[in-house]
Amino acid sequence: MINSAPDRSAFHLAVPVDDLQAAREFYGGVLGLEEGRSAQNWIDWNLYGHQFVTHVTKGAGGEVGHSSVDGHEVPVPHFGVVLTIEQFHTLADRLKAADTEFVIEPYLRFEGQPGEQWTMFLRDPAGNALEFKAFRDISHLFAK
Repeated sequence: MINSAPDRSAFHLAVPVDDLQAAREFYGGVLGLEEGRSAQNWIDWNLYGHQFVTHVTKGAGGEVGHSSVDGHEVPVPHFGVVLTIEQFHTLADRLKAADTEFVIEPYLRFEGQPGEQWTMFLRDPAGNALEFKAFRDISHLFAK
C-alpha cells in the first residue's frame, strides 16, 4: 500500500468535486488511495496518512491563478503531500502508466540548492490542482 500513517499530526482537507464516481476512479484507481467512510455526496480518502475528503458541490474545482516558480506557471490554489523520493517516483510511474495529463511533468527543482526537490502537478477530474513533491533532504522543507 502506498499510504502510510504519519509520525505526526494528520491534516484534514475537504475539496469540491462535481462527479463522485469520477473522483472514486481517480483517487482510488489512478492514485491508489484507500477509501474510507462515504455517503451519497462525499468520500473519505487516506492520503498518505491524512484525512482527505471529496465532497460533491456545484462549481467544483477550478483555478484562481498561477504563480511563477522555477520557470513554471504553478496553478493556485493547489494541495498535495510531501513524499519520500521512493514514494514520489512510484507515484510518478503509476501516473504515467495511467496516461495522466500533467500540468507540470515530474522534474527536479532547485537542484543543488537548499530545498532541492522532485515535484509534479496534475489535476483531478473536477479540476482541483495537486502537487506531489519529495525533498532530497527533508530537513530543508522550510530552508531559506
